[in-house]
Amino acid sequence: MALLEVRDLTVRLPGEGGPLDAVRGVGFSLERGETLGLVGESGCGKSLTALALMGLLPEGGSASGSVRFAGRELLGLDERALCALRGDRIAMVFQEPMTALNPLHTVGRQVAEPLRRHRGMGAAQARREAIALLERVGIADASRRVDAYPHQFSGGQRQRVMIAMALACGPDLLIADEPTTALDVTVQGQILDLIADLVDERGMALILVSHDLGVMAENVDRMMVMYAGIVAEEGPTAALFSRMAHPYTRGLFRARPRLGAGRGVPLITIPGTVPSLTQMPSGCPFADRCELVIDACRQAIPAPVEVGGPAHLARCLRVDATEALR
Repeated sequence: MALLEVRDLTVRLPGEGGPLDAVRGVGFSLERGETLGLVGESGCGKSLTALALMGLLPEGGSASGSVRFAGRELLGLDERALCALRGDRIAMVFQEPMTALNPLHTVGRQVAEPLRRHRGMGAAQARREAIALLERVGIADASRRVDAYPHQFSGGQRQRVMIAMALACGPDLLIADEPTTALDVTVQGQILDLIADLVDERGMALILVSHDLGVMAENVDRMMVMYAGIVAEEGPTAALFSRMAHPYTRGLFRARPRLGAGRGVPLITIPGTVPSLTQMPSGCPFADRCELVIDACRQAIPAPVEVGGPAHLARCLRVDATEALR
């Protein structure tokens, strides 16, 4: 039995004209020790997918489908039951630690909180464990800095504190939502290396959310490329990078900064914009931005097509034409 099984996950958000589908029919499974990346532009649904797994959707949001964790259905659980899982068996590193951390409490108290709540530790024992966790994630002089407040740490250090909080109870599943946003390149590498080391050391499953294909290439076993709430392409990372079958995946890859490009050389961009939730087309949501679009693309969302094997799938009618663009 897989650690996490997601089937036909749909997330609806309230709108003026009624509910809007922000995530549509997402499905995947994850084993212990496996790493999965969710990649795509801002607004594609990757963060909402992660929040749905945690039961932390925005006010008025709802999720349908199935999310089974260790055989237990999470959708429909009451808040008390979800709180018993969050921070214990499932943990999340949020995108912006300065807003996720409480500015009124010391970092030591915040790292110790899940230990006291889920492990029943007393204040002194939880403090000792919090210091050990801060040391493990690379906070220098942790025994002194445990009593400092979030604003007294740099962005990279705050992200390390968030990771220490998430790992306090040794979760089975770690979700990292854009954990390197707003960090410089050197610190980004340190944070990603730290997460990789801890996942390997503790045998956790990891879901890494990012818009950066380079981050995915180096840090996850499998990838899901999301666009306008659907999974456009998915597969083993190496297979997906060697054979990009969806025009959107190819567009993301072409838009990345290139080492050695001359100063002033503009980045290659994908023309157009992501469709809004209120104007979502009935067919492929990428059709209006796609250079290979045909009339059939606008009729219905394409079914997944195998690309070289059952593990690599793309929702595209023009897979052969996409590959011919090489």
